[in-house]
Amino acid sequence: MAQLWGGRFTKETDKLVYNFNASITFDRKFYEEDIEGSIAHVTMLAAVGILTEKERDDIIATLEDIKREVENGTLEITEEYEDIHSFVEANLIKRLGDTGKKLHTGRSRNDQVALDMRLYTRKQVEAVDGELKELLETLLHIMKENTETVMPGFTHLQKAQPITLAHHMGAYFEMFKRDRQRLSDIYERMNYCPLGSGALAGTTYPLDREMTAELLGFYGPTLNSMDGVSDRDYLIEFLSALSTIMMHLSRFSEEVIIWNSNEYRFVEIDDTYSTGSSIMPQKKNPDIAELVRGKTGRVYGALVSILTTMKGIPLAYNKDMQEDKELSFDAMDTAKGCIALFNGMLKTMHFNKENMKKSANNGFTNATDAADYLVKRGVPFRDAHGIVGQVVLYCIDKNIAIDDMSLEELKAISPVFEADVYEAVSMETCVNTRLTIGAPSKSAMDKVIAIEEDYLANCTKIGKKK
Repeated sequence: MAQLWGGRFTKETDKLVYNFNASITFDRKFYEEDIEGSIAHVTMLAAVGILTEKERDDIIATLEDIKREVENGTLEITEEYEDIHSFVEANLIKRLGDTGKKLHTGRSRNDQVALDMRLYTRKQVEAVDGELKELLETLLHIMKENTETVMPGFTHLQKAQPITLAHHMGAYFEMFKRDRQRLSDIYERMNYCPLGSGALAGTTYPLDREMTAELLGFYGPTLNSMDGVSDRDYLIEFLSALSTIMMHLSRFSEEVIIWNSNEYRFVEIDDTYSTGSSIMPQKKNPDIAELVRGKTGRVYGALVSILTTMKGIPLAYNKDMQEDKELSFDAMDTAKGCIALFNGMLKTMHFNKENMKKSANNGFTNATDAADYLVKRGVPFRDAHGIVGQVVLYCIDKNIAIDDMSLEELKAISPVFEADVYEAVSMETCVNTRLTIGAPSKSAMDKVIAIEEDYLANCTKIGKKK
């Protein structure tokens, strides 16, 4: 059992205790970040005169060899090491002897793991942001193609008013755009370097923390060494953002599942993103949407887990914080995979435009516009509401739409109706007379699409400090 702290102890750690304490099975993911941080650390140590240039160069060359060998499979990260830090340092010492033992000068595993977790999470924030941008590009393409594709809008899962597919997709565009903004905010707060915090109280060595931070792409060093080693707010914020992203994806997935049903037939999912039944040959199941909906709870679980872990921890570092990794890694991988697969499904999905329009026609989604028609002719709104309610009841009894009623039938309910009512309650009129920004008319949507195009073309890359 390769340990870096054995000098204080006279007995070997019990095997069960060792295994319970070890983190190598999951923090092996950090090998790249651990080596990246170590290279910056020894570069700084040489700059302040703690290491010679030769020692620095030998350590960096050997660390790069270790990284290369891990990547090509010639060096295996095994469970004989307690954690990834032990693995890297033990292999360095094995190759460089006493020079390798100088790597850890002015550093603790506490600030080392704090750095590794922050570096890893930072990369994941950037990766999720990239996936979201691709999803937004798909949504924008659908919006541009469907500004005149009429469909029903819903409240309470009941058909409410006519909108367009572009307008519906635009709602999700706004959600995922806010998700990207949240990621950018998280990045700005988290991008400070804990290395140099030591175990909790800094170090007596003359470290140049500003230099280390700059080498690693941080805005600067963290300003309190106790907070530096014990802060996981950035991870909690990221898992919260991932949970919100998954909630948005789950809502979208629920709609795809409904739209894909035989009763709606608004969409047809491409064969490459659906499966069949082992017993029912007619089935074509929306498995990707269902799995995204299901995996949302998995990401929520990681957030609740880290919140629960952190809620009772006194300053500074405690071993409980080792529990920040496994579920967080899983949540990050899950969210990235879900965004990518959902985007692929959406990009290849076929929209049945005629079924969407027919559904809007048959769902009395123009009832509000029929009431507005009466109001514009002097009928008080409450009376107009009652009149159109009678019209709807009549249509339900006859199994027809409002547009199918003859003028005589309409006048029998209210003499205010005239021949121009048909134009007023047509689906196209209902949609395109809603002209305010954010509404579904083509003119309003064209303005929004131009705004969203500009956003995607000019949004600041995450990590570029404003």
